[in-house]
Amino acid sequence: MRIIRTTLIIVAVILVAATIIATIAIVSLNRRNSAQPEAVAALISDEVVTFTQPDDEDWLLFTPVATTPATGFIIYPGGFVDPAAYAPIARDIAQRGYLVVIDPMPLNLAVLGIEGADSIIAGFPDITTWAIGGHSLGGAMAAEYIARNPEATGGLALWAAYPAANTSLRAFDIAAVSIYGDADGVASLDDVRDGANRLPADTPFILIPGGNHTQFGRYGTGLQRGDNPAGISADEQQAIIVDGTVEMISNVRPTN
Repeated sequence: MRIIRTTLIIVAVILVAATIIATIAIVSLNRRNSAQPEAVAALISDEVVTFTQPDDEDWLLFTPVATTPATGFIIYPGGFVDPAAYAPIARDIAQRGYLVVIDPMPLNLAVLGIEGADSIIAGFPDITTWAIGGHSLGGAMAAEYIARNPEATGGLALWAAYPAANTSLRAFDIAAVSIYGDADGVASLDDVRDGANRLPADTPFILIPGGNHTQFGRYGTGLQRGDNPAGISADEQQAIIVDGTVEMISNVRPTN
């Protein structure tokens, strides 16, 4: 009995230590990828776009002022990235006439909130057409959401992302786009391009010359770990992301 008791104590200590280490790592990674000031500055309302956060949800909502949108676009953030980092892109897409919703994830990991789009779609019954997308892990989980819910959304935007190896949307009747940079040191270019095998055959792949992984959002104080320096400015890169994403959204079939 003494041996069993000692073993159980050792196992408990190891589990506690592992939990503490994992918590410290998660906190550190999230702090490293916090939103930059220009992203936080985009979380405001003006004469073009209204920014809101519902009292009962943590969504970041961007709504065009000049029109009542019938189409919505949901953004799943990259892993360990502050969701506010995507506010500038969300605002620019909203200016084109779409409701844009950034969906914060548990622990900033989209793999823990794949079904988050369900409550967003249910929360906006006046939106008749939905598309979804995301950056890196967020993009992969957006693809997974479509695979699990084929009738919920009609479009997918992958930003430096690709469907998981066991997720195929090849036969799905959706609009899709894959946008990536040739200076990306985090998402393998071979993996991104191989994603074409798991996307509809007519999916356009938009290469951003000089684009890297970090500049798909506005986060951190430098490069994301493992990334390469960009050959273009963040503004230039994000303008290409917005244009490619809006083109996809404009081709989405009604989902309601």
